[in-house]
Parts: sequence; C-alpha cells; structure tokens
Amino acid sequence: MLIHLIAAARPNFMKIAPLYHALKRKEWANTVIVHTGQHYDLNMSDVFFKDLELPEPNIHLGIGSGSHAEQTGRVMIAYEKVLLKTRPDLVIVVGDVNSTLACTLAATKISYTDAANSANQNSSADRIRPLVAHLEAGLRSFDRSMPEEINRLATDALSDILWTPSPDADENLLREGISPDKIIRVGNIMIDSLEMLREKIEKQAVYTKFGLEKNGFGVVTIHRPSNVDNRESLEQICRSLDNIIQKIPLIFTIHPRTSKKLEKYGLKNALNNIMGLYTVEPLNYIRFMNLVFNCRFVITDSGGIQEETTYLGIPCLTVRPNTERPITVALGTNRLCTPENILKEVDSIISNSTCFDQKIELWDGKTAERVVESIYSLDL
Repeated sequence: MLIHLIAAARPNFMKIAPLYHALKRKEWANTVIVHTGQHYDLNMSDVFFKDLELPEPNIHLGIGSGSHAEQTGRVMIAYEKVLLKTRPDLVIVVGDVNSTLACTLAATKISYTDAANSANQNSSADRIRPLVAHLEAGLRSFDRSMPEEINRLATDALSDILWTPSPDADENLLREGISPDKIIRVGNIMIDSLEMLREKIEKQAVYTKFGLEKNGFGVVTIHRPSNVDNRESLEQICRSLDNIIQKIPLIFTIHPRTSKKLEKYGLKNALNNIMGLYTVEPLNYIRFMNLVFNCRFVITDSGGIQEETTYLGIPCLTVRPNTERPITVALGTNRLCTPENILKEVDSIISNSTCFDQKIELWDGKTAERVVESIYSLDL
C-alpha cells in the first residue's frame, strides 16, 4: 500500500512522526513523506525532523511563503503532479494548515485515468483516485475569521476517513452531516510524539541556562495574526509581559512572524531590554518541551500546546477569544484570555496551587497504533 504522509509546518511534523515510525514496521506499507515546504525556516522545519527521528522527506515541494491563496494554489499545482506520477493508494493529511486543504483538494479531484500511461504503476492502477484521511479531524473553533477553521471545515467535508482525537470532534462532524461510517476516534497523536521523546526531553535542563528554577518561570509563544499583526494588540501583550515579569520571569520563544512585527512596530529593542524577560528564537521540539515540562504556566495562542499542557497538567493561558480544543478548557487546565487580562489570569495561577490530573480517553501515546489498525482494515 503506497501511503503519502503530508507535512508542512511544525505541528504537522509532530503528528506524522509517530505514524511514520509505526507504519515503517509494517511490511504491507510503503510510506512516503511529502514535505510541502510551507514552513521553510530551518528552526521551524528541518530541526523538527531531526528531533523526531524522521528521515529526509522523500518528496519536497518547496512552496515557501505567500498569501493563503498563493500557498494553497502552489501546493495544489505541485502536488497534483506528484499524485499523477506516483499514484498513492492513501493520502494522509494532518492538522489545519493551508497545505492540509490544498493536498486534500488535489487528491480528491485527481483522476488517475489521466495518467494511464504513467511509467510508475502500482497497486492503485485500478483506482480512480487515492483515499484521503484526515488525522485530527473534527476540531472546531466556530470562528470562520480564522483561516485554519476554513481549512478544517473543507478538509473534513472532502476526506474519506476522519480520525478524531476526542468526543467533541465526533459530535462536531455528526452535527455537520458527516456519515458516522467515516468517523473513527483514534486519540491524540501529539501525545504520541511527546511520549516518544519524553526521555530525551527530561534529560534537558534548558531553563537552567537562564539561571531559572523548576516551576519558577512562565513560557510564552505568540504568533497569530490577530495578536501580532495589529500594533495595538501587540503593544498590549508586551505591556502585559512587562508587568508579569515583576512577579515571575518569562521565556518568550519568538516566532519569525512575531519577530518581524516587533521590528516593524519598533518594539523589539524595548522587549529585549526588559529584565526578567528572556527572548529566544524558536527552539527545537525537545528543548522547547523541556521548558514546558518545567514551567509554572504557558501563555500562547497556538493550538497543540493547549493539548500538551492539558496532558501534563500545566496551566495554559490561550490569548484568543475561542479555541478548537474546548475539551482543554472544560478540564480546567486551559483558560481563554485577552491581551488586556493576561496579568489577572497569571495572578490567579500563581496564587492557586490546584493540581490538574484528569485524563482524556485515548490520549495515551498509542494513537499511531490505532491509526495503523484503521489503515490495515481498508479495502485497498
């Protein structure tokens, strides 16, 4: 069975890694990694492959940056050529980035009969097109101003197989009229990556390089356009961080997008000069997760870190009006907040010693195994 694993950005790499390793152990699976190149910065891409013990991508589309339409269009054009040449039986897309939707569109609209004379024939020769499976299906923020929400909705509507991480994801898909036959709850693949690398993560002591102690600092990662593209919002976040470090030190891993906006608005030098606020470039997965393992709390607007902190029982403040991972809020580990009330929420965390130890069903590090079982059961 020829299987394409589509990767484009940091969260994607962490989702495909456990599945790649699980599939490589199966004689019936021929697994090909397709890297679209949506994240082309070394710190945001290649280092994660090394951390996750992934080989060099078999196919690299090299798409690079651009508007949402440009990225989606370039990926579709480039990946369609790959599909016609290689004819995979199954295309696995993960997450909610532009490449997720683009590869889904290309794969569901392709016709292998257009390449009947292709030199590369395989088991899909009798198939009209590959099956498409979405790993991490069913997540919804219900905010269509988010490009990721559009990607999630369209990808789930088009995919043949929907592997979900949690009960709320199942409910979202059923409410949208998706056939129950397509929905398979497999658990959270992000936790597989965390557990796969736990020993290496725990051996690190990244926070000590800043002269900090375990549970004596917070971790910050902010990059969404709603927070960093608007000068007023970014200035407010910087003011909040300045106030927070009067109470507890912070390590701020600065995303390339955030760095550019800080520079544009003249905030970078001031931020770098705040005592107790340590600004660093994006870290590799192992070093970043070592910070998370040992911090008092996380301030973020990312998606995956909400899940990882919930699994670890670490308080998380998500600077967004909504989240596609409401189960993390329901369990109490994650709180939604605004740039204006981050300080208030941090005060609440510092003054509260609540221990979070609730577990979510199937968030157990064995999701990849369940996905492999699902693939094996396909009639291909």
